[in-house]
Amino acid sequence: MQRITTPFSYSAAVVAGDTAYLGLHRGFGMSFTEQLHDTFVGLASTLDAIGLTTADLVKVTVWLKDIADLPEMEHLFGDHFDDGEYPARMTATTEFVDADCLLMIEGIAYRSTE
Repeated sequence: MQRITTPFSYSAAVVAGDTAYLGLHRGFGMSFTEQLHDTFVGLASTLDAIGLTTADLVKVTVWLKDIADLPEMEHLFGDHFDDGEYPARMTATTEFVDADCLLMIEGIAYRSTE
């Protein structure tokens, strides 16, 4: 297994065979838009560290602090994928420990071993 560790009690990613499990990723910024785009910067960086890209994501869960942000998330989500090449997705709401956090994304990616 390969792990991309963090200073906290979780890994940003764990690769097991041909599957990569991505732990929580969050972005920073004053607005939802800034945080969403920054979250994808972090996801892309983690994926790059294991030789993958966002095109390799097969499933993501987007956690929103406020369900009212869903339309904006839906609108902006496509900025990070080629048209029609989206991962399966579940979106849910939750409260976060960090009061400034508006969203987090976790996911699963496929790494071909061929």
